[in-house]
Amino acid sequence: MKQLLTGNEAAAESAVYAGCRYYYGYPITPQNELINYMSVRMPQVKGTFIQAESEIAAISMVHGSAAAGGRAMTSSSSPGISLKQEGISYLAGSELPCVIVNIQRGGPGLGDISASQADYFQSVKGGGHGDYRLIVLAPSSVQEMADLVYDAFDLADRYCNPVLILGDAQIGQLMEPVEFKKEFRENLPLKDWALTGADNRSRRIIKSFYSVKGELEVFNAKLQNKYKEIEKNEVRYEAVNIDEADVVLVAYGTSARICKEAMRKSAQFEFRVGLIRPITLWPFPGEYIRKISERVKCLLTVEMSAGQMVEDVRLAVEGRCPVHFYGRTGGGVPTSLEIINKIVEILPKNMAAKTPLPFAGVK
Repeated sequence: MKQLLTGNEAAAESAVYAGCRYYYGYPITPQNELINYMSVRMPQVKGTFIQAESEIAAISMVHGSAAAGGRAMTSSSSPGISLKQEGISYLAGSELPCVIVNIQRGGPGLGDISASQADYFQSVKGGGHGDYRLIVLAPSSVQEMADLVYDAFDLADRYCNPVLILGDAQIGQLMEPVEFKKEFRENLPLKDWALTGADNRSRRIIKSFYSVKGELEVFNAKLQNKYKEIEKNEVRYEAVNIDEADVVLVAYGTSARICKEAMRKSAQFEFRVGLIRPITLWPFPGEYIRKISERVKCLLTVEMSAGQMVEDVRLAVEGRCPVHFYGRTGGGVPTSLEIINKIVEILPKNMAAKTPLPFAGVK
């Protein structure tokens, strides 16, 4: 049965379906619908909901519940996620599974409450201290928000690693039909590493502190091997109209939705446009982008930022073709016509000369 929900509400209900029974959060726009939904839903499924006294307290509570073997979740928006970074590093350093939802808003600082994609660096490069990685999933619809949150709990448990859902204000507050087709989980398998009380068994230790010289290096090597396994197995992306494209757009989340509209409108022109939409921002689909770059005239990365993901696109391409960028900041959202204009600007002169002005006849 389909329901009309916001992206925030879909994320919350999907977490319930996935077996999340521990939610800790602190209010901040534009993700307040998620925390409000959980305040009602968690008691209904005999779960725990706590509106913590701060973002730091919330991520610390997640740490505790995850260490005890529960499926735990928190959510916030950009400044609040910044406050959680130390705790996120501790979770990664303790190899604890959990799900964190970031509904991005404009920045830096308090910024505004409009949609933004300026937290990409923070998310995929590790916003806290130390050598660690988060699995980062980027939904572009309410249905995909629900699907990816459900998957996030499985990925977190599979790799004993935090998973971040990177949305934005548009995705979080947009209302669309959504259907929950996956299993409603209640009795999850016990975790043989969880701190459940050492009665009649050997003790278990969860830590991120290594005091003996050399121990931390060994542990970091273990983490890096795990991350290589994630890169090998978990890359996700959507590719549209790639085979005969002259220019390929690279975008995620809300920007990818707008790029699809630009593709539709560009059909009347002589150039052909494709789209690569990374679904996992980490692990990044760099190998696929590299292969595509060998046979297209150029790539155009579109973001609601001053240019962050474009750096990973350029690293993947390694100079095989030009990589261009178009972005809007501070809550500005690119339009499909702006993207088409940029395509005309960057195409080889012989193609652009045959192309009518984008605003002519485009509706």
